Amino acid sequence: MAGGHAGARKVGRYALYGEIASGGMATVHFGRLLGPSGFARTVAIKRLHPQFAKNPEFCSMFLDEARLAARIKHPNVVPILDMISEGGELLLVMDYVHGESLARVLKNMERGGSRPPLKIVSGVMASVLHGLHAAHDAVDERGAPLGIVHRDVSPQNVIIGADGTTRVLDFGVAKAMGRAQVTREGELKGKYAYMAPEQIRHGSSVDRRVDVFAAAIVLWEMLAVRRLFNGDSELAIIAQVTMNEILPLKQIGVAVPPELEAVVMRGLARDPADRFQTAREMAMALEAAVPPAPAWEVGEWLAKVAPEGIERRAREVQTIEHASLTDADVPPLPSSHDGSVDAASMPSAMRSRSSQVSGISVPHAPQAVALPRYVVILAAAVLIAALGGAALLWFDRGREEPVTGIQPVAPPSAPSTANTPPKPPEPTVAPAPAETTAPSASAIVATPTPTATTRSTAKGAPTGAATTTSGKAAPRAEGCSPPYTIDAKGIRRIKPECL
Repeated sequence: MAGGHAGARKVGRYALYGEIASGGMATVHFGRLLGPSGFARTVAIKRLHPQFAKNPEFCSMFLDEARLAARIKHPNVVPILDMISEGGELLLVMDYVHGESLARVLKNMERGGSRPPLKIVSGVMASVLHGLHAAHDAVDERGAPLGIVHRDVSPQNVIIGADGTTRVLDFGVAKAMGRAQVTREGELKGKYAYMAPEQIRHGSSVDRRVDVFAAAIVLWEMLAVRRLFNGDSELAIIAQVTMNEILPLKQIGVAVPPELEAVVMRGLARDPADRFQTAREMAMALEAAVPPAPAWEVGEWLAKVAPEGIERRAREVQTIEHASLTDADVPPLPSSHDGSVDAASMPSAMRSRSSQVSGISVPHAPQAVALPRYVVILAAAVLIAALGGAALLWFDRGREEPVTGIQPVAPPSAPSTANTPPKPPEPTVAPAPAETTAPSASAIVATPTPTATTRSTAKGAPTGAATTTSGKAAPRAEGCSPPYTIDAKGIRRIKPECL
């Protein structure tokens, strides 16, 4: 196949493979959207020819039109996913539809001498018209109409999916194409066989009714399985579109119901005022004339009339997706500020092997050990808790625990006269150094044993009085009124001689 694995190349975040189709303006390729963690998606990439991609004015206009077309959201319209302008390339990324173009289907039927059932024609063309109407009614972010007109409705831009859903593609492309093809002499070149008369005469000043005219041409050709406007030169085609009589289907030997014939001829009216004013109006008239086939029936019909193309593309897509499991489906390599590959930020799957992107081999990078996120969070929490504990110890340093079991109280003060100021506390007297001889029993403060409690040793003694081993209250030392001092930090400290 044209899009083999060896021919894959990387443009932005897409891998570009072989051709699906080619035209005068662009070539359509298979592509793969490359995302992180192995995410990938098959897409269709329209690659503009160099003469258009190198024209700055055309590129700007093309990007503007594609941005507007991306606002169209309808199941009968192929969505635009992305636009890329890189390295002299201009790419239009679209959703890949597994199916066949109406142009190839009609060629197959023309070679086989067959015609599609009327309900298939109604189902396909009604879907085209509904998609066109969605584009015509598209609005911007503020709700203002965008005025999108396709300008190139043709069998080449109609895709019948294998799922039976028909879709229109390439909105906005024809408008930019028409502007780019206006020469200095004002000569317009384009696909005249599907242009409305006013489009040929007035160029860009057209409305949605030119798409209605073009859709009526496609409807006529699908019923007759032949070209409506055909000639040896562009001038001959222009004369047919603008002046020659348009033959009804019955005059060329195609038998259709009168209601269907009326729909076709009204859509082909040269005066825009005589046509259907909207694509939806024409779709409703077509569905009323011939009830459309459901999607599943359209899909089965497509598999019969175009089996080779459907099966070939299925094999090509399978080959591409299988190839992307090796080295083609690699996300863009993260780079540092100087443009070199940052190996530390590469996924482990990328570090474990060499990656090839656009034929460039990336060597093995040293593998770095990355801690799980929850381990980092837990370590941070432990560190914060440790710092908090250290801070509490710092602020509480210097504090002393009060003496357990002893709650000293000051003795009742002597009555004082009004003119006598209160007596200041006496200075703390340091305890006398211990003598070599054993102290008397009355001078020893009893220490509670593990089996004794404070209540038992102090039973019957006044609150705050020290007791001896005999259980009698020891005489209170001098200077014990009060029996404590207050230091600079405001903490009460018991005088040792008062114990």
